[in-house]
Amino acid sequence: MIKQSLISSAIVSALFSPYALAGDVKGKVVDHNNQPVSGAKIHLHGKTQSVTSDKNGQFTIAVDADSQLHVTKNNYIDERINIIAENGFVTVQLKPSSVESIVVFASALHKNNVEMASPVSVLGGDELKNASKPTLGETLKGIPGINASYFGPVSSSPIIRGLDGPRVKITQNGLDSSDASRVGPDHANTNDSLSAQQIEVLRGPATLLYGSGAIGGVVNVVDNRIPSDVIESLSGAAEYAHDSVSNTNTYAALVETGNNGFNFHFDGVNRKGGDYETPTFELPSDEHSEESQSEHEEHAEFVHKVDNTFIDSQQVNFGTSYINEHVTVGLSFGRIDTDYGVPGHSHAHHDEHDEHDEHDEHDEHDEDHELHSEEHEDVHVEDSHDELEQENVFARVKQDRWQALFNYALHNQWIEAISIRAGYTDYTHSEIEGDTIGTTFSNKSTELRTNLEHKFGQWHGIFGYHYSDSDYAAQGEEAFTPSTTTKSHAIYLLEERSFGNFTLELGARVEDYQLSSHITASSHGNHEQEHHDDHLADEHDFEDIDYQLDLTNISASLGGVYQFKDGHNIAMNISRSERAPLTAELLANGVHIATGTYELGLGYHYENGEIHFEPEEIKQETATNVDLSLRRFIGDFGYTVNVFYNDIDNYYYQQSTGLVFSEEHGIETAEHEHEGALPVFQFNSQDAKLYGLEVDAHYNIDDKNRVKVFADKLNAELQSGAALPRIPSDKLGVKYEFAYEGFKTNMTVTRYAKQGDITAYETPTAGYTIVDASMQYDFSHQGVDFVGYINLDNLTDELGFVHSSFIKDLAPLPGRNIKLGIRAYF
Repeated sequence: MIKQSLISSAIVSALFSPYALAGDVKGKVVDHNNQPVSGAKIHLHGKTQSVTSDKNGQFTIAVDADSQLHVTKNNYIDERINIIAENGFVTVQLKPSSVESIVVFASALHKNNVEMASPVSVLGGDELKNASKPTLGETLKGIPGINASYFGPVSSSPIIRGLDGPRVKITQNGLDSSDASRVGPDHANTNDSLSAQQIEVLRGPATLLYGSGAIGGVVNVVDNRIPSDVIESLSGAAEYAHDSVSNTNTYAALVETGNNGFNFHFDGVNRKGGDYETPTFELPSDEHSEESQSEHEEHAEFVHKVDNTFIDSQQVNFGTSYINEHVTVGLSFGRIDTDYGVPGHSHAHHDEHDEHDEHDEHDEHDEDHELHSEEHEDVHVEDSHDELEQENVFARVKQDRWQALFNYALHNQWIEAISIRAGYTDYTHSEIEGDTIGTTFSNKSTELRTNLEHKFGQWHGIFGYHYSDSDYAAQGEEAFTPSTTTKSHAIYLLEERSFGNFTLELGARVEDYQLSSHITASSHGNHEQEHHDDHLADEHDFEDIDYQLDLTNISASLGGVYQFKDGHNIAMNISRSERAPLTAELLANGVHIATGTYELGLGYHYENGEIHFEPEEIKQETATNVDLSLRRFIGDFGYTVNVFYNDIDNYYYQQSTGLVFSEEHGIETAEHEHEGALPVFQFNSQDAKLYGLEVDAHYNIDDKNRVKVFADKLNAELQSGAALPRIPSDKLGVKYEFAYEGFKTNMTVTRYAKQGDITAYETPTAGYTIVDASMQYDFSHQGVDFVGYINLDNLTDELGFVHSSFIKDLAPLPGRNIKLGIRAYF
């Protein structure tokens, strides 16, 4: 017993006892001219908190063990210095960087963007605030390799290297945003860029840390809602901005304070605007396809705005934390309440009958509906032949989100820190037709991520466990997917080791993926909502099926970064990632109004006029991705060049079946097509490859003038040689920046190329050029720092159609916009 007790004590001592006495290390941060650098962030490796250098470049940080200081400052190259508690005083010299260097939260190993083996871009600071749009897609689309799905400016998700939806993970502080943006392109994501500190885009598979949903990349929104640094005084910010193109007013506020290690955070955003204007364009119509040119022109409808694109959004977030030498523990709560119009999404109804019914049955919604009809100019279009009215559809999104953080810094010779992040999200998305809720999508999700940061000999890494549970439901006439529960358990390991100027990275992840659903479906089409349609099917035509998919997804990566010269490196990353299909890809069986199609998932088979649920052995989508990056980040000239090749086995995509669907006749061959029938698309799988190039280069002409060139090119095709649908256009841009004291201005010219590599059911998209400009002036008044700015978007009022959009012909890009804004910091 004594021997066992001694062994136990030794293990506990090794794991939880520091091996040096606590003490303070003082230091100074200077630049290459030995001038003090203020505002540099000094982080003690293995802990979450950090300190900032003062106006003289000086800092003091508590150290309880031999460790490493990580010193960062925008526009400087990061420095790492090994220290001991008895160091007393250290001097850290930072070299200027021609490429902005920012620590990437999503890297897990405290890497900055120029040190990572896989390509990453970070948007932060005033650049992020000025570029902020209502959606992540529109905010990020100027970054090389990044585009937007664009279902109007208020519903636009990021596309990374041609991959979007279920292949791109959207996270907030490393946890899934857990909305329904991956179910359909008209579903907006719930992350607001205005309250973010920075937004990180990881290109290529990031499945090791984030799971199979990140097979195309990760967009991580970083905020300080759970404060990770000790706050010792009251501070905050406020902002107001106005967009002329949609008459949108945006208000934002942030307040932080703290005392004796207890910290508090609040932020809120209110955004309200109407339909956006565009250059004049012709609405598509096939009603007059047989008419002469003169007759067509007579009946053509030209418009200069996109109806039903309003937004009315409120978001508030509260967070608190407690921080001491070893522990950081915190909790945050956020609420989102947003209404937004869904362009191209309307339903016809008989005016008199519906008005009578709606007033009788839905009086409680009248006042709210009238508000949207008046303020957002919802347009009703009458059909003189049928006496039908088109009722615009708007979405109402509500979300409650809790996040918790626990971090314990051990700082012993093996275990550096234990970190736990957990989140719970309750999300609903209702599509409202007039005063009636047509369809409601909901998702209740729980997520837990535990990391053990360690160091064994020369190896430094993360061992982690990741759990997620998503309870998704869809109810209503457009519920084209059944309710589904998805659970996953995963363990992962990420290790790195330096060999002189070369850093090697190894990683692996094993994920158990379970999807279960109860399916009630008609053999003629649609889920259980059609059960009462007597003209479609009798009782015996419906099947009740309990279905479960259980797969193991395995991912692995090998990467390295070689600094072959001071301020220059070359990085390579090879990864293999597996992904199981999501609900829509596997179990879709119904009308998807947003895309104007009838969708069938991988599990369905149509034969002899009937739909059969016959899920054969479902094969995972497997991506083998190679990334090669060349970077220069020192001196006046800097660049990042990425080349990638992504070979995907069993790529899930939608294929036209040649069939059509109508409510009256169900699914039938196209030769029996009836008015209003929708094309039937079936999810299929086939090998595919995507490859391309991304360039981002900077040149500092002098201390006031700077030029930037950026570009991307993408090729994407199936094994058969056919193009993948809705692949974004290539882009090439030039940006000029001028800065003098508190004044900054810039102009960007971006050329989007013609997209002619299309599928059989697509049309080519013409190229277009967008010119943007902005001016910013920093000033102080009565102890308050202000930033006033003006953004001129689409300065030439160019008409541009987004090829990656499902409704490209109905919703071109906004026309000329003047955005005026002012921010105050106290």
